[in-house]
Amino acid sequence: MSGIIDIVVNMFTPQEVKLGQTGLDEDFKKQIRMPEEMRAGVTIPDYLKKMDQAGVEKSLLIAVRGGDIRVPEGFEVPYESVHSVCQEYPERFSGLAGVDPFRGMEGLKDLEVAVKEYGFVGAHLYPHWCELPPDHRKYYPYYAKCCELDIPIMMQVGHNLIYSRNRRLPSVGRPIYLDQVAIDFPDLKLIGIHIGIPWTEEMISMCWKHENVYTAGDAYAPKYWPEAFVHYANSYGRHKVMFGTDWPVIDPIRAVEEFNDLNFRDEARDLILRENAIQVFKLNQ
Repeated sequence: MSGIIDIVVNMFTPQEVKLGQTGLDEDFKKQIRMPEEMRAGVTIPDYLKKMDQAGVEKSLLIAVRGGDIRVPEGFEVPYESVHSVCQEYPERFSGLAGVDPFRGMEGLKDLEVAVKEYGFVGAHLYPHWCELPPDHRKYYPYYAKCCELDIPIMMQVGHNLIYSRNRRLPSVGRPIYLDQVAIDFPDLKLIGIHIGIPWTEEMISMCWKHENVYTAGDAYAPKYWPEAFVHYANSYGRHKVMFGTDWPVIDPIRAVEEFNDLNFRDEARDLILRENAIQVFKLNQ
């Protein structure tokens, strides 16, 4: 492997859009200025062309579980759908297992199958869709299972937007809520994605305090990354920051071009775009 690794990529093919497995309504797509020609979804072969143009060698593909599936507007991308893509393109994609804490033991067994049988390299959590902060006790069995399986877990921190007008979610993911989790699970690699906006410096403080807490510059175009985040990633935090897009929110071609415009130091650039992800997700094993 020699190219960029994008650690936050969503399934956004015509199938997921048609089946309502994205959690995004048309108003949200307009709000983020998604090009009209891609709002109905982008096939995996067409997305691979974007990866190639951007220099992205591998993407971590989320089998998302958007909160309690029994609640209206709850949604999921089946683990099997992501596994199928990873099997077809094993050098280009690895899977991440979405967590729905309301599934109890069934969800824990699903997570184990995803890792041991499907080869998924990490877990993914949407606290906002669950309407529970990251330090809520319902997540703790899943954190423990991640420790047992020796995989990291990423989760959206910061505020959230209105993804669907039919269900407006509260922002429950302040980065400071990772504090107690990191203390209780010192062996668990925790990744706060989405930069923690508008509490970016709070996210940085968690990474600085805890050796097992990381962050990712995804969901926001690099030209709009907060100055404090850029400074942290380019200096003393270069070992704690990873690259992501949160596709389809940010196009990988745009993300890489704008990242390059930030003129990161060579050492920091290599760590952020590639090496940190290899270490955290054990992609070289």
